[in-house]
Amino acid sequence: MKTLSPIAIGPCMAPNRIAVPAMVTRLSGDDGYVNQAVIDRYRRYARGGVGLIVVEATAIHGAKSGPLLRLSDDRYIPGHRQLADAIRQEGPSLAVVQIIHFLKVARSGWRQKIEDLNSEDIATVIDQFADAAARAKEAGYHGVELHSAHAYTLSSFLSRRNSRRDAYGGPSLEGRLRLFGEVMAAVRARVGADFIVGVRFLAEEAIKDGYTIVDACPIALRMAQCGVDYISLSVGGKFEDAILRKGHPPYPYTGYSGDRCMPGAHYPPMPHVHLARAIKRHINAHGHEIPVIAAGKINRPEDTEALLEDGSADMIGMARQLLCDPDWVAKLQSGRRQQILQCIYCNVCKQLDENFRRVSCYLWPKGAVQAPPLREDMPCWREGGDGLNIAWEEGAAVLQWQRAEKATGYQVFRADGEDSPPRIVATVRGRKYRDTEVLGGSAYRYFIRPYGPGGIAGPVSQTRTLAAPLPAYLEAGNNR
Repeated sequence: MKTLSPIAIGPCMAPNRIAVPAMVTRLSGDDGYVNQAVIDRYRRYARGGVGLIVVEATAIHGAKSGPLLRLSDDRYIPGHRQLADAIRQEGPSLAVVQIIHFLKVARSGWRQKIEDLNSEDIATVIDQFADAAARAKEAGYHGVELHSAHAYTLSSFLSRRNSRRDAYGGPSLEGRLRLFGEVMAAVRARVGADFIVGVRFLAEEAIKDGYTIVDACPIALRMAQCGVDYISLSVGGKFEDAILRKGHPPYPYTGYSGDRCMPGAHYPPMPHVHLARAIKRHINAHGHEIPVIAAGKINRPEDTEALLEDGSADMIGMARQLLCDPDWVAKLQSGRRQQILQCIYCNVCKQLDENFRRVSCYLWPKGAVQAPPLREDMPCWREGGDGLNIAWEEGAAVLQWQRAEKATGYQVFRADGEDSPPRIVATVRGRKYRDTEVLGGSAYRYFIRPYGPGGIAGPVSQTRTLAAPLPAYLEAGNNR
């Protein structure tokens, strides 16, 4: 199975093709130090068998930003060494830390822009990236990831909205790429060839006048030419379309580009894989074989396998899915794929991040700070069965079922018609669900799946079919 096969990343070998992209935990204090809660979060991913672990965005400078990890000074190295050691102790997962530079924002809505930076400021940014990368190597990580995505400094220089008129400016693609190239050269000079240097950047900005895949392909090629060891792709997450809230600093994931960055339940599965496919083919055609990581609502083993087999990507990134169930890889390796607890993309984790609260998953036991340990006790239906019943009431499908033993919640699956695959439409704590996203005159198949406090999904219920009646206005029209 290609998903579970090893892959070379620069000088290192990842044990499989699954990566957890950088996902802010808000578990550190405002002081930016690694603490035990942070260590426990990443130790859990390693215990679950993830191939590549990207430690959350870690600032390379001292600008204020609430609870955020730091590598802006040597005093942060010991904590990061503890974190890197903890990951290594759990297994063969590779650990890289994402290093990030961001500009200032204020509660008034004001934000500093790249056009405000002078040549001395730019030189400082370059030095800060190189210094942080050297600290990461000293701490024992396998590498660093240069955060060149979303609303942050390197991404803003790459943007088509870059309006600088100097050598780092937007009139030319070369100008927009210059800062990244100089940062990459400075970092590599400090850490050498035996250390992973990856990059995460946007395959599409998803804002008005932002760049699309047309620019993303040559940007990726230049990054490969600069010597990055992997390319991890994202979409959107920009300040330009952020929704401003009075008294709160701008948050770059509140507008349409934020929706595209972390597509929620109402988006189709795998909405961004075509972008990864185009970028991978482009850089491969120019002689570069570095791994390309695709991400965005990819969480089923059959989908990861298909994307890897058809050459759409070399690795698959899962942030929200691995937060939900960090044992995804372990369950797949042990032949228990049916026990994988699937993310429902409710984006509660995103809302917690936005409000600077510790990031957890809605599917975890109430009050949990970390994903529950993997347990063998699987929820099961009682002797009387699941008792699933479906009725049509006032334009909605109403489902009710019996309680399952050892269940803390239930996932509702729906298939639209005979040939479409089932997908999760809801997760509920109780034993009733009202599905309002159905269309009269169509047939739907439903089943329920319980899950337990140990992150184990149980056996599915029987499948029931509902033939939703046509609304009266269509019946009347058809009788004419």
